[in-house]
Amino acid sequence: MAQARLTFPLIPRRGMIGISFGTMRSLRRGAGTDIAGSRPYRPGDDTDAIDWAASARLSTARGSDEFIVRERFAEEAPRVVVVCDRRPGMACFRSPFPWLDKSAAMRTVFELVLASAAGAGGFVGYLDQADGNTFWRPPQVERKLLKLHNERLESPDFRAPSDWLESSLAHLQEHRRSATAGTFVFVLSDFIPPPPREVWLTAFEQRWDVIPVVIQDPTWEQSFPDVRRIVVPLRDATSGRVVPVRLSAKEISARREANEARIVDLLGEFRALDMDPVLVSSAEPAELLGSFLHWTELRRVRRVVGA
Repeated sequence: MAQARLTFPLIPRRGMIGISFGTMRSLRRGAGTDIAGSRPYRPGDDTDAIDWAASARLSTARGSDEFIVRERFAEEAPRVVVVCDRRPGMACFRSPFPWLDKSAAMRTVFELVLASAAGAGGFVGYLDQADGNTFWRPPQVERKLLKLHNERLESPDFRAPSDWLESSLAHLQEHRRSATAGTFVFVLSDFIPPPPREVWLTAFEQRWDVIPVVIQDPTWEQSFPDVRRIVVPLRDATSGRVVPVRLSAKEISARREANEARIVDLLGEFRALDMDPVLVSSAEPAELLGSFLHWTELRRVRRVVGA
């Protein structure tokens, strides 16, 4: 018996419309379940679209036969873009080191998002700057992206520049036909250092649904362990140079407080910007699914409260 694929519902940040999660409302008129407005009947209109109650009231008021047609929003499959941070720091601790393998976590997140979009009949695009240049694939069906998994996500290249996020969002802005309003944009990064608030203005102007996926080691980046009795190898993310150091209790405490404050401030800043971040602390599929299901539930509750 084939194992069920791990997926989560793709729920828009605002006003999820449609008969099932993952179905998005278009700005176009068309076949759908949600009413956009009414207008007079025109020859050729579907008679099933006639609002008979409104037509009867208008006919009585005018003393003639008048017909009113309900227009509806078309329903479209969700469009998703996955933007991966491929700076050197995202590849520091690959297997078999006992820290979070961020590159493996990114691969698993991509697989999870791809499967979830496919389950909703959606399309997925991909963007990174692994070799210092922009690599872009516009949203397409799942089978066309399976080859991409081996070509890009298994690549050892992690040479993206420090301004990868700014240039990635600018590139998406140049491809508005592919990344239309309402597109889910999953940004995968550790966000160390945190990007300035101004970076997100491009995304907001385009009306994308941006989801920061924060990939950080829970022990060494979201906190810091007590390593007073051991020598700790610290590695420079850019040069790869490793320097053994021994930290005092005061230095350890300071690092722990700084790291814990940093993650709290980062998630708080995203929420203040009206974004719903996903915190990833593992590369295990089941644990990752739990993080995204938490994100899904948060959005469901938010829509109910805001209704």
